[in-house]
Amino acid sequence: MKSIELIRNFLNARQDIEATKVVPEALLADLGVDSLMMLELIFEFEDRLSIKLPHDLKSPKTVGEMVALMDGLIASQKG
Repeated sequence: MKSIELIRNFLNARQDIEATKVVPEALLADLGVDSLMMLELIFEFEDRLSIKLPHDLKSPKTVGEMVALMDGLIASQKG
């Protein structure tokens, strides 16, 4: 599963947000992602992709930043 699909599925399941609204330039806060939901999304990411995020992670502001973060961590685990 691609990172953007995971984010879309997560937000649709928890916030009933249409996939078409979950685009790279969308602000996570505008999609209803608060600090608790961000943690839930990170845990979902870790569980689904078997990757641990660093504890000093800077919170992404947009969907695109979250995708870049996830994709970078996936690539670093493979390399």
